[in-house]
Parts: sequence; C-alpha cells; structure tokens
Amino acid sequence: MVTLYEHPLSPYAQKVKIALREKSIAFDLKMPDAIGSGQSGGDFMDANPRGEVPALIDGDVAIFDSTIILEYIEDKWPATPMLPAAPAARAHARMIEEVCDTHYEAINWGLSELTYFRRAEGPLGEKLREKATDQIEMLHDWLTRQLGTADWFNGASFGWADLSVLPYIAGSSGFGIAPDANTPLGKWFARARARDSVAKTLAEAGNAASAMETVSDIVKQGLFKREYRDHRLEWMIRSGGIDVVIEGLEKKNIRFSNDFK
Repeated sequence: MVTLYEHPLSPYAQKVKIALREKSIAFDLKMPDAIGSGQSGGDFMDANPRGEVPALIDGDVAIFDSTIILEYIEDKWPATPMLPAAPAARAHARMIEEVCDTHYEAINWGLSELTYFRRAEGPLGEKLREKATDQIEMLHDWLTRQLGTADWFNGASFGWADLSVLPYIAGSSGFGIAPDANTPLGKWFARARARDSVAKTLAEAGNAASAMETVSDIVKQGLFKREYRDHRLEWMIRSGGIDVVIEGLEKKNIRFSNDFK
C-alpha cells in the first residue's frame, strides 16, 4: 500500500492526491506529527529530510518533492497517463506546473499569512492584499492564454497540467480571487471541480481550512513556525512585507528550509 504524507491544504500534496485518484491507485493518507513546527520526525523525516509535504512511501521506496512524486507515479503506473504524448505538449504541461508551483504558490501562501496567521493588518496588510490580487489576476490572464480554445490545459483530456493549476485556482478562490465563471478559465475550473478526484481533494482542503481560524495565536506563541523559503520569501519582500520577515525573525515564529543531515 502506498502511503502519502500530506496536509490537506498543501497544493503540492493536492496535486499528488489528484493524480493517484485519477489513476485509481489505493493509498493511505498520513499527516506528519508536529507539521508546521519544524520539529517533525519519524518515518516522515526519513522520507523527506526537508520536512515538507508531500512525501510518498511505496514499500521500500521513499520519495519527496511533488514533481518527482508525480514522475514516479507516471513511470510506475502508466495506465491513465497524466502527461500528453507529444514532447512539446509534455514540456508545455511541465512549464505550467513550474509557474504554478513557484509564482502562484507564493502569492497564495502570502495570502494565507495575512488571512490565517495575521502577519500584517492595517495599511500594510491592505497593501499586500492589493499586490496579491493584481498578481493573481495577471496569472489568470497568462493561464487563459495557455488554455487557449482547449477544454483542458493538458490538451484533449484532463492531466498533469490541469492538476498542477487546480490547487492554486482553488486556493485563491478561497481568498475571494476567483476567475469569472463565464470566462474560459472559469469554465475550465467548473469542469475540473466536477471530477471525482478533484472534488474529493478539495473537500478535504475545505474541511482543513475550517480549522485554521485559531492558528494565529499559536504562531504568536512561537509554537508554529511558518517556513519562508524560495519564492515565498521573495514574494513577501518584493511585495513590501520585509517588516513581516524581520518581525518573524525577532519573534522566532518563522523558519527557513532544513539543513540536510
């Protein structure tokens, strides 16, 4: 049996769950102990020294990084392929994934810092939200161009590119920044949400989001340390939130990526 370490709100974990469900691969879900604190351990840390979800365990095989996990799933279970056949189309799907996993993820993450963790309120919070809204709207325009006249980002059928976009559109929609239902992107989102694999994954995320109302107090106590890494850190600084980073460092309620041991 495949085991997937995840958090329902992680877009990276959502990608993997959708792929597994599209391929009808049975799997168990586990949430790492002390997730988000930087103090997880056990089999999860053995599988992923980064301490980040997702991590997949398949017998003696342990894999981290959502893209590498998707590649493993595609290689081991090629039935119901998630990638298109043509090399150019496969590259296009992977480029869409890269943009969403870096640029789009960082913006949604920033919005979660503001909404759930209350990192910035008042004028600074408003400034950061306005910046995030503008950036997401630009990404929606870019994604609309990538979709073109097709029903799916992957081409003829739902696949890798679609499951790579879906978690981020769903995430920003939860913050009130959704594509218009009458646009090509909005119609794609409706088609995608109707799939069983997507509906189940988003339902799990919705249930987890309802428990996020009290996490800001835990952060203030330094018991929950958010990871500021890569594009996330860049987004916060270049969007005008360097004071958020400095305050988090002073209060020791943010962290960076783990050292490998």
